[in-house]
Amino acid sequence: MTPRAVAVVLLAAGRGERLGANQPKAFVELAGKSLLEHSIYRALATDNLRQLIIAVPESHIAQILELENQLDSQGVDIRVVVGGATRQQSVSEALAVLAGGIDIVLVHDSARALTSTNLFNRVADAVFENQIGVIPALAVADTIKKYRGDLVEETVDRAELIRAQTPQGFPAELIIKAHVSAAADYTDDASLVQAFGGTVMMVPGEEVAMKITTAEDLETAQGYLLSGARTGIGSDSHRFSEDATKTLQLGCLEWPGHRGLEGHSDGDVIAHSVVDALLAAAGLGDIGSNFGVDRPEFAGASGEVFLRGTLELLTKHGFEPVNVSVQLIGNEPKLSPRRLELETHLGSIIGAPVSVSATTTDGLGFLGNDEGLAAIATSLVRKVGFSS
Repeated sequence: MTPRAVAVVLLAAGRGERLGANQPKAFVELAGKSLLEHSIYRALATDNLRQLIIAVPESHIAQILELENQLDSQGVDIRVVVGGATRQQSVSEALAVLAGGIDIVLVHDSARALTSTNLFNRVADAVFENQIGVIPALAVADTIKKYRGDLVEETVDRAELIRAQTPQGFPAELIIKAHVSAAADYTDDASLVQAFGGTVMMVPGEEVAMKITTAEDLETAQGYLLSGARTGIGSDSHRFSEDATKTLQLGCLEWPGHRGLEGHSDGDVIAHSVVDALLAAAGLGDIGSNFGVDRPEFAGASGEVFLRGTLELLTKHGFEPVNVSVQLIGNEPKLSPRRLELETHLGSIIGAPVSVSATTTDGLGFLGNDEGLAAIATSLVRKVGFSS
């Protein structure tokens, strides 16, 4: 398929009064990460992503701004804007900073925090193929009644109804013109585009892409995360190389000024341990059985190659990552100055939250003697569609 440039607009400016929290809904935590963070990690893994625009309340903009600097090095233009008083105004503020050359815009409610990267990709693909607006949607299962006061007036034919979700995707030119021409406020961008005269089609949505609005919704979302969940553990170790020209690679990042690690590939113990943890959780073997040293195409390959190959295997077998935790063991380098960069970079590749820590062996063994590095990772994956 012809390459195209995708931008994702994440809406996180809602107050979330029905959730009963003392902060905006997007900043409420689910399994240790905010709803917005869950959405960011899934959005960042979208194919051909060139720009991510996050609309947040002015009171919380300082909490998000640091992501701009941390993620620019990955080739994704990160912008943070102050959201408006309405959803439509927030989208308009985001579109005002849309980069040139963007072909497709996906608008997503961060309250739908568990929406899979696969759905982002399917919507973008449908926009590209049809050059019209695209929304994900689900059929209505309940019998729908129209009422006035306390009296039921009629039964509505549910066969003609769908439940709209996000991300909603549009050709960039179409959504920009629709917002510029808007004469009223609409509840979603599909309605606005249709009022402008545009056409909108649907693709199948996901039950897990539910909108988290109430405390009960938050509990349901927690259940989705744990339904069909499986854990895995992985480890890796490599000795330092005597080749002075070799640069250390850790967490799919380069660490200038530090000794590189020996290995058939790049020796990235963080990436390799995460690969083993994800494969173990899904019951798909390990890094050796899937990307062994007997395969010359992986000689010198980066940790990102193995991570992306692992994610393809997980998708093929119906799994998606929920979160990953990894600990580096060794005396150098110090991770704390680049911890956020590591976590966001790995999270954008994996499409799920990643936490990184470090420890030493108090001088014991080859790790304590500065002969090499090791890492241990754990992961949680879930069977996609297990709860739907």
